[in-house]
Amino acid sequence: MEDYLHIQKPDLGYRYEFATDELDAMDQCLEAHGFAVIKDVLPPEIVAKLKQAVWDGTDPERTLQPGESRTRHAWIESGPGAWEVLDYAPFMDIHRHLIGTDELTIHRSAAIIRRTGSAPVGWHTDWCGYATAIKHSGDVLNRGLWPSGKWFYLTGSRPEHGGLCVIEDSHVENWEGPEGFRMTADRRSFYPEGTEERAYNGFDIPGLVPLFTNGGDMIVFAHRTYHGAFPNRIEETRLSCGIGFRARSHRIDIPWEIPEEGQWFLANLPDHLRGYADGYTSINLEWQG
Repeated sequence: MEDYLHIQKPDLGYRYEFATDELDAMDQCLEAHGFAVIKDVLPPEIVAKLKQAVWDGTDPERTLQPGESRTRHAWIESGPGAWEVLDYAPFMDIHRHLIGTDELTIHRSAAIIRRTGSAPVGWHTDWCGYATAIKHSGDVLNRGLWPSGKWFYLTGSRPEHGGLCVIEDSHVENWEGPEGFRMTADRRSFYPEGTEERAYNGFDIPGLVPLFTNGGDMIVFAHRTYHGAFPNRIEETRLSCGIGFRARSHRIDIPWEIPEEGQWFLANLPDHLRGYADGYTSINLEWQG
């Protein structure tokens, strides 16, 4: 069983890591290559609080076993531990920069726990704008042109620990996939030429960039960027979380009722943070178009 310890941080011939005061340079990399890393966005004390909030919101009873993983969609709805970061000005300033406005609405959020031995995450794009038929909630929500990934790998991103990987330059419109691969019919993933059509989960892909980050680093990728994650091969549970925003002026007419947890969130968010919930849609994973 491969442990991925041999994979080293790549030298790509261009910078893709930036300090919090280099956001204009970060923009250029994001536009040119589809991803970037912003270093030291969160201090250690906030990272520690978010780790606890990921556990509390995703596996409160601590039932996940080795080899298992779990995603909490609409993680922002899990309680104050998840939304406390909304009060941290440097974090919010970066989101204002990324979206290009001071008027932000929480768009989507998630937290992921991946225990030791958990499987790889197959290659995919979050963007559902290729779909003509609206079949699920992602088809409704994941159609914007703002950056998709805004993730913190709270226990670090590195290949042996289920780290994130992206494909450089895969964010461009009508990207045709890596050399030797074909796009799936829905364009959400790709597969090796001459094989059955299904999302690929291997790591022998031209253009693959394994990301090496610390807990306080923000990983950003464009709305179309294709990405995946290695299996977690070490004796440490991997914790990650992300909160994405959209411009408040971008209203979404959702075809579902906001679930009870979303209603609780809207009722209990502190007054000074209520603006971030103006237009909030929540998500209903059971809804089908």
